[in-house]
Amino acid sequence: MKPDLLNSEIRPTLIKMTLPMMLGIVSLMLFNVADSYFVSQLGTEQLAALGFTFPVSFTVISLSIGLSIGTSATIARLIGSGDSDGARQLTTDNLLLTTLLMVCIASLAVMIIDPLFRLLGAGDQLMPYIHSYMSVWFFGSIFYVLIMVSNSSLRASGDTRTPALLMGFSSIMNLLLDPLLIFGWGPIPAMGIQGAAIASVIAWGIAAVAALLNLYLRKGLLVLKIVSFSVALQHWLMVMKIGFPAALSNMMTPIAAAIMTAVVAGHGPEAVAAFGVGSRLESLSLLANLALSMTLPPFISQNFGRRQIARVRGAYLSAIKFALLWQALIYILLFFFAGGIGALFSDQERVVNLISLWVLIVPLGFGFQAVTFLTASSFNALHQPMRAMKISIFRLFILYVPLGYCGNYIAGLEGMFSAFVLANMCTAAMSFRWMQQHLKRL
Repeated sequence: MKPDLLNSEIRPTLIKMTLPMMLGIVSLMLFNVADSYFVSQLGTEQLAALGFTFPVSFTVISLSIGLSIGTSATIARLIGSGDSDGARQLTTDNLLLTTLLMVCIASLAVMIIDPLFRLLGAGDQLMPYIHSYMSVWFFGSIFYVLIMVSNSSLRASGDTRTPALLMGFSSIMNLLLDPLLIFGWGPIPAMGIQGAAIASVIAWGIAAVAALLNLYLRKGLLVLKIVSFSVALQHWLMVMKIGFPAALSNMMTPIAAAIMTAVVAGHGPEAVAAFGVGSRLESLSLLANLALSMTLPPFISQNFGRRQIARVRGAYLSAIKFALLWQALIYILLFFFAGGIGALFSDQERVVNLISLWVLIVPLGFGFQAVTFLTASSFNALHQPMRAMKISIFRLFILYVPLGYCGNYIAGLEGMFSAFVLANMCTAAMSFRWMQQHLKRL
């Protein structure tokens, strides 16, 4: 039974919605961790190549997040205002837009793999691995984005269980296929790093078909017709009014990560390998708040559509309190297992030490980082995407990149990692104050 986002108690409702998403995101994040683990068995060069792919692949993932945010905020507000038919037609039109957009992006991206990754600092010895992985991954990302947008349509109506099951299914498929395709078995040849990409694509493809069938057959959120081009265009503009700034905001993160990866590359391939592992551990460490950032916007958007601002304020403040307490607990756990975490991904002493250094410093700022992206997602839910984008610009290009560069110049990687924590602290304070002022005006 879907929760009543307009009338149920705030905290129990958010918990009920977020728990399934936590399990789903755990499984989804295991995609990256599993890829890193199995690819690390191939060697440091392959792991370093995978580290270079993260900023680029996350750019595409950020686009999907932006489209999902626009979809969820728009559909949830329509549902909150009572327009269910409009919500169904918008879901249909938006999935068509998503498919066309991703086919174009994937086709273009495959053609610029070499110049793009050389710009990031990848050397000749890594380019064959990067090319074999990304040439498959880019086309498979079409299925990934379809899954994300389909799931956001379900979450807008309050259903978080089905998206969690779909994410869990795709992760299990990837986990089973990774060793099979990377190392080979029986008649299946060993494909190396490309096998990791193929495993992801197969898992995403099956999950995407399941998601679309679920929307059509079980949920009735798809209609097999386009009313008119003008209506479809209107729906696209409604979604992109929020989705485009949200996508740009999310794309800023991998752009900043790419800049920092280029700086880290100056410390050698071992540092890039460690930094890539750290980036994946970051997503896993923040998973509870990432789940909350997906379930909070539908709650806020539906209540915003009904003009129940007190419930919007209560949900936001509950989310912020949880973020700070939860990430403090996560840091304590990471602190005690720092050395063991590094040993999971490499047997080279320098790589292990650098991973441990990252674990001891960077997660100190995760609570503040969670406050920042929860505030940004709340602004998107309130149909204020430009405010959310300004938060991202401030965090990444006023603080994160300049402070990270200066920290690296002064104290190497330790200085860079410490600068990341400071950037998150300052941005969290600014964004929280800004949201409080906005809610008072509402």
